[in-house]
Amino acid sequence: MEETKEMVIHSSSNSYKIILGEQIRFALSDFLSKDYSSVFVITDEKVAALYLADIIGNFSSKKVYESIIPHGEQSKSIESFYKLQTEAITNGLDRNSLIIALGGGVVGDLAGFIAATFMRGIDYIQIPTTILAHDSSVGGKVAINHELGKNLIGSFYPPVAVIYDIDTLKSLGEREVRSGYAEIVKEALIADESMFNTLLMTNICSVSNEQLQEHLAYGINVKANIVEADEKESGIRKYLNLGHTLAHALESELGYGALTHGEAVAIGLLFSLHVSEDVFQHPLPFQELYTWLSDNGYPTSLHAWNVDSLISKMKSDKKTVNKKIQMVLLKEIGKPTTKEIDDLSMKAYLVSFIRKLVNQ
Repeated sequence: MEETKEMVIHSSSNSYKIILGEQIRFALSDFLSKDYSSVFVITDEKVAALYLADIIGNFSSKKVYESIIPHGEQSKSIESFYKLQTEAITNGLDRNSLIIALGGGVVGDLAGFIAATFMRGIDYIQIPTTILAHDSSVGGKVAINHELGKNLIGSFYPPVAVIYDIDTLKSLGEREVRSGYAEIVKEALIADESMFNTLLMTNICSVSNEQLQEHLAYGINVKANIVEADEKESGIRKYLNLGHTLAHALESELGYGALTHGEAVAIGLLFSLHVSEDVFQHPLPFQELYTWLSDNGYPTSLHAWNVDSLISKMKSDKKTVNKKIQMVLLKEIGKPTTKEIDDLSMKAYLVSFIRKLVNQ
């Protein structure tokens, strides 16, 4: 087994390790501190074909159950949640069982919410298999979607470990790579201009394994520092939602799966820069980010939007207070803040943003 990198996240309920390395999916027992009565692996149809057997092979002496959900955001539904809870009950899981979330952000959010609510909470581990999941697997946010908004039904429930086998990322397609890198760009924008500029010089579809590990470790470290300081999102953790106000509205408006989460976040980041430049009258690298996104194949010409419907969706966002949209903005790179945007101003910003994209 190759050398691993380890970080520790301290939460109010437990501290847990994030382990990064290659081939570590074959050595899960090295990272688990308890002897579990049974194991329930939740994954999706794409990941199951690649890695499910590897994970099950770690538990030859235990009762192991598996459930394979359809790939995609549509699986973060109340129907999937109920089906998996039923399977957990009929399989005889108990309070000493372990749930394994094997997959990307959808699997992690859904399986984590199952763990948080089954018998009022049992242990789970995250085994991310996407770049995007470097963000979603850290911090203990677990949730499912509602047709009126994304992640509106959920909890804060940290895993007992995040075991990140970089080797699994080799199977990702270009669209999934783009989706993941949008979150790394977000983390750089809220924390570090130097890293942001480094990413702007990166062709993400030809990135080396060493570069990828560095970028993932950077993103995880940014999130870890923020999560430790604000576990339940009462303060600075909100900054991790940069770009997500519009992103979540787009995902809901266009139908979950029409855009990947990262593609929606990329558009949302551009919108955040657009609004920030107006609010703070300070130039930000909108054009530089737009060019990098275009060069790396992100969809940036989506302009057939229903502005009023998007605003309605934004007002269902978790950050909304008293029906007022709270948006994460940047005073400058590395200096995020939040600001309330009224409906009239938001409509004007959306219309001018759409026009700006059309004229690129």
